[in-house]
Amino acid sequence: MSLDLLQPETAAPLIAQLQESVTRLIDAARDELSSPDTLWQVGALVAAALLGYLLSRIPKTMLMQAAEKRGRIDFVLLTYHSLSRIVWPVFTVILLAGATAAFEALGLGNNTLHIATSLLLAWIIVRVFTASMRRGFWSKAIAYFAWAVTALYIVGWLRPFTGWLNSVTFHLGENDVSLLRIFVSLALAWFALWLGRLIGNVAQSQLRGSPDLPASVGGLLGQSIKIGVMIVAVLIALNFLGVNIAALTFFSGALGVGIGFGLQSVFSNFISGVIILMEKSLKVGDFIELQSGLSGVVKEINFRSTVVMTNDNIDIIVPNEAFIKAQLINWTMTEARRRIHVPFGVAYGTSKDLVQKAGLEAAGSVPWTYDDRGEHTPQVWLVKFGEFRLEFELIVWLTDEAVLRPQKVMADYVWAVHSALDKHEVHISMPQRDLHIKSPDTLSVRIESGGAEKSGDQES
Repeated sequence: MSLDLLQPETAAPLIAQLQESVTRLIDAARDELSSPDTLWQVGALVAAALLGYLLSRIPKTMLMQAAEKRGRIDFVLLTYHSLSRIVWPVFTVILLAGATAAFEALGLGNNTLHIATSLLLAWIIVRVFTASMRRGFWSKAIAYFAWAVTALYIVGWLRPFTGWLNSVTFHLGENDVSLLRIFVSLALAWFALWLGRLIGNVAQSQLRGSPDLPASVGGLLGQSIKIGVMIVAVLIALNFLGVNIAALTFFSGALGVGIGFGLQSVFSNFISGVIILMEKSLKVGDFIELQSGLSGVVKEINFRSTVVMTNDNIDIIVPNEAFIKAQLINWTMTEARRRIHVPFGVAYGTSKDLVQKAGLEAAGSVPWTYDDRGEHTPQVWLVKFGEFRLEFELIVWLTDEAVLRPQKVMADYVWAVHSALDKHEVHISMPQRDLHIKSPDTLSVRIESGGAEKSGDQES
């Protein structure tokens, strides 16, 4: 690639035209500032800005409150945020329009007000287009760049400036590409990417809120639309630059090889996510338990991974292939109600009826117990004759809310069982061993203690 930084025979007239426009604008600004009409216009501009700020406080507060009450990210929420960012400029533009009309009716000059109104209107349009972008360096840079281009157009400098940019050319293969064409391609690509992101977010929010589609499927479709529009945007920008799109078929083949080797894990996670969504074995809001011991509520299903929130309010990102390759327990796939076994043991000789009474009282004292006086009723089972105790299990059906708190629920039942056994004075036996000593018929045992020796010394 070779670069012709500047072609003098083409750029010199354009630079002279640009310099002439700048000089003419400076002279006109000097004349305007020295006239009383300009001072009146500056005063009207400041007054309109202050009054617009005061008038915009109440509508902006109402829009922010409406956005907070929305509760979910969708097109309406984005609209609220966009309007809240332009309330002040809109009120100021309305007041400036009224001031411009008043100056014209009074026969005063209003050129400064016209320029200020046009620039502020351009700024409003830029703020609306960048409202859906994340606040940061790039959003600010794009906003200032768009506004600068609009300002150049308003003051009449855009044509000389673009002419100079068009004179700076690059040799790209067999084609000559101007600097202006590169900037236009980048701007077009950015606009298409922004439009794709906006369409994807709106589609994702609307599909997630659709009662006919699961939230996870809606999110996947929204992300697919977003990525598709972005790919089209990049292709349009490359085509505008003069790049042969058909030549990219070799690149697509190389990309396939890269997926087969370097991106195998990423591609596997993507396919696993699609399988999960198609089989509907996992959806947002399910309480799951993996073979690794991880349990929690499914918060979000993405292309590569799934976000699981534990009962400790910790978000854990799990690769999608973990749900395909290993055993997965979905506690809420068909029905949230389930049964648990609470093991405990008592000493031999304890009345079984007393143990049953204590166990049922413990189950009735815990709010997680579901009892329909039929099939789903608490029971106490004698399950094993242990080495040193009778082993029982408290069988309890749980409410729907209890499924999401397995550790808390088990702790509550263990606590209740222990309290009930203490109440009925049921002994919880501890491990014990019997010692048998093989010895002659006569066995002498002498027990010595410090206290006994001390008393014996005193007697002697």
